[in-house]
This record gives sequence, C-alpha cells and structure tokens, in this order.
Amino acid sequence: MLNYKQLHYFWAVAKAGSIVRASERLNLTPQTLSGQIGLLEETLGVALFLRVGRRLELTETGRLALTYADEVFQIGNELEEALRSRPESVSRQFRVGVDDAVPKSIAYRLLSPATALTEPVRLVCREDKLVRLTVELAIQRLDMILADRPMPAGTNVKGYNHKLGDCGITFFAEPRLAAQLTQPWPRVLDAAPLLIPGKEAAVREPLMRWLDIRQLRPRIVGEFDDSALMQAFGQAGIGVFIAPSVIADEVQREHGVTAIGQTDEVTEQFYAISLERRLTHPAVVAINDTAHRELFRGAAPLAS
Repeated sequence: MLNYKQLHYFWAVAKAGSIVRASERLNLTPQTLSGQIGLLEETLGVALFLRVGRRLELTETGRLALTYADEVFQIGNELEEALRSRPESVSRQFRVGVDDAVPKSIAYRLLSPATALTEPVRLVCREDKLVRLTVELAIQRLDMILADRPMPAGTNVKGYNHKLGDCGITFFAEPRLAAQLTQPWPRVLDAAPLLIPGKEAAVREPLMRWLDIRQLRPRIVGEFDDSALMQAFGQAGIGVFIAPSVIADEVQREHGVTAIGQTDEVTEQFYAISLERRLTHPAVVAINDTAHRELFRGAAPLAS
C-alpha cells in the first residue's frame, strides 16, 4: 500500500523545489527527507526526481505523481476542514460545476434559488470545461453540473440530463456601432463585425448554420470561450455579440448596449446534470422549479 507520509514528503520537496527548503518547512533533516523519498521511489519502482547539477528536477513520472498528489492533499484539507467544524455550525454544502460556456448572468439566476432554502446551503462553484466537470461528477466531487448542452455522448458516467429550459438569442451592439448598422434585420448583420462564442459553446454551430442559411456574411472579428469577455469586447464597440434573450434587458442595462435584433430560430439550452434520475437534492429541486416557473416560462417542471 502507498505510504502517504512518504508521498507528502515527495509533494513537499516538489513544491519547495529543493530538499533543503522542504526540510526547513517540515522541520526534518535533509537526510531524512532524501531517505524517505528514496524508499517511495523503491516501492513504486520509478524515479521521481533527477539531479541536474545542484538542482532537483521532476521526471515525467514525477510530474504525473505530483498532479495526483495535489488532488490527494486538497481532498485531505477539505476533509480536515469538514471534521474540525462543529456540526451545528456546518451548512449543507452544494457543489456545482459550471460549464464555462454558460453566461455568468444565467448561471447566477439559475443558482441563486439554492441560496434561499430554509436549510442553509454553502454554495461551492467550480468553472471548467464540461468534459472535465463530468469526471468530477463521476467521483462525487460535484452534486450538479450547469451546462449549455446535455452530457456528451459516449461519456462513461452514469449521469442524467435535466433540461432547465431554452430561449432564443438577441444580438447587441454598442450604440455608436449600432447607429452605423442601418440595413433591415437580419440583413444588418451582413458584413457587420461579429463576435462569436468559442467552439466549445453549444450555440456556436446553430448560429453559424443560421447565418449560412440566410446568406449572411458578417466579418468575424473575435471568438471567445468566456461569454463575459465577449460582452466586454462588445461593450467596447469591437463588434456585435449575442446573449440569451431571457437576459436581454439586463445585458442592455449593465453594458450600455443596444439590441439590434432577435431570433428564436437559434436557441440556447441549459441543463442541470446530476447523478440522480429523480431529483431529490433540495438545492437542485429549487433550481429546477425556479428555472421553469420564472426564468424559462412555459415548460412544465420536471418531476422531483
């Protein structure tokens, strides 16, 4: 069995960059540290460090081991924090992975019901690519994923997609740019500078297909994985940008931009992905019900 004390010594040396610095932090002699790491390498049958002059460098295997060690000790810190907290003072933790293609405003409006439950909830949000978030869900480090698409086909995770709703998209432009775009909608987009979502966004392909069908040829001047960054460039007048129509008023108010057109032929969809077929987590139930009742009106709530 892996000796976790030896793994901790390896991790400390890798982080410190040298055995001497790590020994000072751990209050151990360099000889003790060096001997313990040697035993770990002997047990694993691999070299974790190479000595280059007076420096230690991680081998390729050492770099791989370090990524796992980071995870191990992060989980250990979370466990220690949970056990040290008094039960009466602990809020129920609700861990959510947010696909970075989901607009921040939509994420906030979908997740806010979880913070208004009778039983206090401590909301923990992690933002990442959907594929990496599904791995976190599979090992139960997340309770739910908020995404703009269902879980990818072929993913070896037994998760369930709960559709929260969908809506059309609205096109926005900074007022001075909007004043230059004088053609009727949607011809106004032809030759206009356009900012588009990155390839990971589910709306990207339907948007490009819609433009092609309507024979619109905008000048694509930027593409962004982060919708907030795209909106910042749009606010600066770099180009026209899109956002879900359900937050159109909010986008205009917060960014001082003008809506130049809207279509329901291109939709953005939003999903809660969980390990539950039937929703029981109170925070997920609240998110689901509020999404259907307020944010995306017209669709019946899912069973919970």
